Amino acid sequence: MLVLGPALLVGGIVAGLVCGEHLGPGPASVPLAGGLALALVALVMRARRRRGALALGLVGASLLGTAVMQRALDGLVHSPLTAPMVARADCSLRGQLIDDPEATRFSATVLVRAESIRIDHRWRDAGGRTVVVRAAGDAASRVGVLEAGDHVTLRGWLRPLEGFETRLRWRHAVGQFDAHVLVGFTSAPSRLARIANAARGLVLRGADLLPPGDRALLAGFLVGDTRGLDDDVLAQFRLAGLSHMLVVSGANVAFVLALTAPLLRWFELRQRVLGSLLVLVIFGAMTRWEPSVLRACAMASCTLLSVQLGRPAAGPRVLALAVGGLLLVDPFLLHSVGFQLSCAACAGIAVLTPRLVARLRGPGWVRETLATTIGAQVGVAPVAIATFGGLPLVALPANVLAAPLVGPITVLGFAASTIGGALAGSLPDAARLLQLPTRLLLHAMAALAAAASQVPVVVDARALAILAPAIAVGVVLALVRAHRRRAVARTAQSHPTPILRRDVDLPAR
Repeated sequence: MLVLGPALLVGGIVAGLVCGEHLGPGPASVPLAGGLALALVALVMRARRRRGALALGLVGASLLGTAVMQRALDGLVHSPLTAPMVARADCSLRGQLIDDPEATRFSATVLVRAESIRIDHRWRDAGGRTVVVRAAGDAASRVGVLEAGDHVTLRGWLRPLEGFETRLRWRHAVGQFDAHVLVGFTSAPSRLARIANAARGLVLRGADLLPPGDRALLAGFLVGDTRGLDDDVLAQFRLAGLSHMLVVSGANVAFVLALTAPLLRWFELRQRVLGSLLVLVIFGAMTRWEPSVLRACAMASCTLLSVQLGRPAAGPRVLALAVGGLLLVDPFLLHSVGFQLSCAACAGIAVLTPRLVARLRGPGWVRETLATTIGAQVGVAPVAIATFGGLPLVALPANVLAAPLVGPITVLGFAASTIGGALAGSLPDAARLLQLPTRLLLHAMAALAAAASQVPVVVDARALAILAPAIAVGVVLALVRAHRRRAVARTAQSHPTPILRRDVDLPAR
């Protein structure tokens, strides 16, 4: 029940989000107040071990999901930018870049959090709404070299999202701003943004010493920046089922924490926890808070806090708490494919890996690698098939072969790029030499992706439909067994078996 309860609450939140999207935009004051009240009552009942707490919490979670989705949709429809956007007004805009621009030869695209807008020679509050800035001409070349966190002042036209652009509303974009002049810009005023940009720049500067193809591949592994990768390379990783390697995920977060652990081991537990949380925040800002990074950082934070409180939590429970909290904070994550794949892979690993490790035979590291890969692939299969139409059959063996390469590429890549970035100006040859092992590992990974991408077999929805009944039966049987084991354990605790002792004659004194 400790694991099943949080999982059911996440299901209730998801059901509420779907319901809220169906109901449409609105203030949702009643569902919000009702959900908060029921959640509070459920927590009190849970603390007092009263029955019905889970059912009450499930209803409260559903109401909260409905409320936050309706309110998020309402923020897209009603904003200070709505009127000028409908009028396609010629205006100036001040704002902060949310991520790094995607630049081509003649254009640049980036999400900007609008702080103020100038219409009819008067600046107005923009309410912090997000707009998609598409710069062209001379403005594109200047916007394209900026970084997340930088402040810009642009001149152009506001207009609604249309056609394929409407998908960006799930990233909170309320409209599009066609910029033709970059009036001015300033570097990121936030200290966190400056530290993150400096750390990201140091790593990428060390990667710049590699040839362009290797540099782009390493940037994808380390910080999820795939803008420099050729389309053919991206297609090979996708056809091989290895595209998740180029997205920063929980493995990257774990490796970064492992790299910084020796620096924190000399401090007390509380200081180590705070230091690790700071590392998570900086690394998340470095990777621009991609959905998979959000999930990984949220889980790592929950784990660190549970250790600090002296109440370590199981992996499935941490996953459920992290996912539920993130969906309530940002309900639009429900439509993020990256978030769905990350959560599905983590759920498969958390549920299946321990059981597979116990049943497989062979050396420990082989069993763990194979079990983790199988768990992740089984977890992502429904999402991948529903979204992309299929899952490459070669994905499982390809991921098993790639697993031993991922850790060294990430650890050595971060270390060599950080040191190499510091030495690039004074000792470039030494910095290049540091990257030699990373370069060899990258070539091995690229060769594996190229070879695996030649296997054309794809598991599609028909195959999943055939396997679905067997999977459902297996899941039900596993849940029943787990429930029986817990029931037996509770019975043993409440009614301990008496120790049978043979009567013996004690010698008389």
